[in-house]
Amino acid sequence: MRPYLFLAFEVMIDSKRVIRQFEIGDESAIAEVWYRSGVKAYSFLPTWQEFKLEQAHEIVRKVIVPKRRIWVGTCDSRIVAFLAMDGSFIDRMYAEPSEWRKGWGRRFIDLAKSISPDGLELYTHQENHSARALYQKYGFRAVEFGVSPPPESAPDVKYRWMPSGK
Repeated sequence: MRPYLFLAFEVMIDSKRVIRQFEIGDESAIAEVWYRSGVKAYSFLPTWQEFKLEQAHEIVRKVIVPKRRIWVGTCDSRIVAFLAMDGSFIDRMYAEPSEWRKGWGRRFIDLAKSISPDGLELYTHQENHSARALYQKYGFRAVEFGVSPPPESAPDVKYRWMPSGK
């Protein structure tokens, strides 16, 4: 794995929107974005419909923050989206439902490609049609179909992006 090229990172999208690296104090906001987005996106997953905000906070605190590299998307300084990566693996990419289809997915995919120019991988649920369409639009190809680990145990799909010529 190549070392990260970015020690500090902030990109001004427009006068209201910025992508920056995660900072101490962002934990609660990303847990809330993840929770609200997941509940809305995963209506087909009973486990997500039973999932509680307190559980999201605990997973973010114990699993995501200590083990992932995270960037946040802000609008008027409020966190509305985030990307969490583990090397070249996109672990999580979520936006507030009110921010869906406003370019956060494209921006975070572009960022992930710049950080990992030799390729990226991710999983999503087979029934998450909007996410699958987004990944396919930006060059990801389905490479494996399977089942996500418990507690969801739902059909999933592994996607891979490779740069042209590889």
